[in-house]
Amino acid sequence: MKMQWSLIAGLLFALMTAIFAVINVDPVKVNLLFGTVQVPLILLIIGCTLIGGIIVGSYGIYRQYQMQKEIKALAGQLIHIQEVTGYTPDPSEDLATAPQDKDNLT
Repeated sequence: MKMQWSLIAGLLFALMTAIFAVINVDPVKVNLLFGTVQVPLILLIIGCTLIGGIIVGSYGIYRQYQMQKEIKALAGQLIHIQEVTGYTPDPSEDLATAPQDKDNLT
């Protein structure tokens, strides 16, 4: 459900950006390090939005890679600890019932 709301919010943001860009079609001067360029404002807005999306997407991919690497390391540590201690989880225990057992611990 959270993914659907994120998709809807992203689409609304894209629609608002597109409407804003279409309204602003006047040419503007862009000062670069080596000179100035005159481009339509619509291209500047859409270009900056795309660059921002690429930056955010790249950061998200990088964080996902880091998390997967951490999960693999923690899984390796868990296996090592289980081998050293001889602990084997009971297959009859259901992880879904664990939160219900919290009340019975006291």
